[in-house]
Order: sequence, then structure tokens, then C-alpha cells
Amino acid sequence: MKSGKMSESGDVVLVNLQFTNSSEIKKRPAVVLFEDFTNIVVAGITSNINMRGVPLSKKEGAIRDSVIKTNYIFTTTEKAVEKKLFRLNIEKKRILFKALVEKLGKLNS
Repeated sequence: MKSGKMSESGDVVLVNLQFTNSSEIKKRPAVVLFEDFTNIVVAGITSNINMRGVPLSKKEGAIRDSVIKTNYIFTTTEKAVEKKLFRLNIEKKRILFKALVEKLGKLNS
């Protein structure tokens, strides 16, 4: 982010993302899961509400009803974060945590 403050878990940020199949950079919303050194691990957000994941509503701060994609986790850098949009409330963070733990639980079987 431009202000120099590191992102925190639960922040919804706008990320400059370069897709692997293109040199084009697009701005995409994402939820910060955690920060480790200079890397930030995030979950992508889509406005396609038919996708699987954790619902995120306009009432919660999203520009439009959206879905946090628990199957689209990626690492980026603080430099790629354009700005903070809003912060998830504690209940939504708990729901997201539970959804991610369920996904990761498959590693244990």
C-alpha cells in the first residue's frame, strides 16, 4: 500500500495482479489472510456469486455482492497492494477461517 502500513489479516484490498497467461496487470479485490516478511497471502474475491466460497455482501462493505474464493489463494507483495477497501468483521473472519480449515483438512485424510 502506498502509505507504508502493512496489510493485516481480514483487510480487503485492491491488488495489482499479473495473470500467468498474460503480461496484462489487472486490479482485483482480495482478502489478506496473513503477512510473512514481505509476502502477503490473500484469497481472491469475485463478483460471480455462482462460484463456491464465502459470501460477501454489499452490507459488509463490498462494492457488489461477491464471493471470497477459498480455492484461489495466492501470494503477492505489499507493493502490489493498491489500497485497503475495508475490513472484514470478526464473524466473517471466523466463517472464512472455518472454510479454509475445512479445505486444508483434506490434507489430513
